[in-house]
Amino acid sequence: MQPKLSTAKVGPLTVRIVDVDRPAGDHPRALVVLCHGYGAPGHDLVGIGAEILSTQPGLVGRVRFAFPEAPLALAGMDGRAWWHIDVGRFQRAAQTGDLEKLLDEVPDGLAATRKALLATLHELVRTSGVPMARVVLGGLSQGAMVTTDLALRLEEAPAALAILSGTLIDRAEWKKLATVRRGLRVLQSHGTADPILPYQAALELQKLLVGAGLLVDFVSFKGGHGIDGAVITKLAALVDTVAA
Repeated sequence: MQPKLSTAKVGPLTVRIVDVDRPAGDHPRALVVLCHGYGAPGHDLVGIGAEILSTQPGLVGRVRFAFPEAPLALAGMDGRAWWHIDVGRFQRAAQTGDLEKLLDEVPDGLAATRKALLATLHELVRTSGVPMARVVLGGLSQGAMVTTDLALRLEEAPAALAILSGTLIDRAEWKKLATVRRGLRVLQSHGTADPILPYQAALELQKLLVGAGLLVDFVSFKGGHGIDGAVITKLAALVDTVAA
């Protein structure tokens, strides 16, 4: 069985899907939904599917990967956004000591994009035949922010949450919501030299989630804003556990 890439409109969003051809009635064991970061094209994270399958070959045929495309197109470039942001704002805040204020902000557009992603997630669950309890939800950077926000609000918890180089926003609300997600498995990773979303903000998010009782596996790596190889290995192992 060789996984194939397809693109479809799922709910309100365009989604890239990586899976094997399946006969009618055959369903994967797990669904992995990963959202790209601000300014990236919709296909940005698709290669992670192949990396995970290479690390855990036994997952071929057992897992479907879905990569939703953010709804907003950025002018003059191929990139997209979940909501519009000033990409240098967190960096400047860290340099001036004003980081705390940003952690409490509720971004304009967060609620609308969360609603769109929720509709797409529900449709992905329905069409895959995979229950929410075997969904790994997550993303990179801004994609990690919107999926964290969504995971904390879902009626039914996913199997796990992957926060890859994300950050803390809407702190008061997340702190309140996180208590309902006690026991949720979380893979969180962040580069110690991240020039876009400061490492300290990631530590604040880790502290909030652990304090609420979530099971956070925090992977720190020497690097900038991205996904380290060790993180892919951890993510592959997590998906393998969910798909068991």
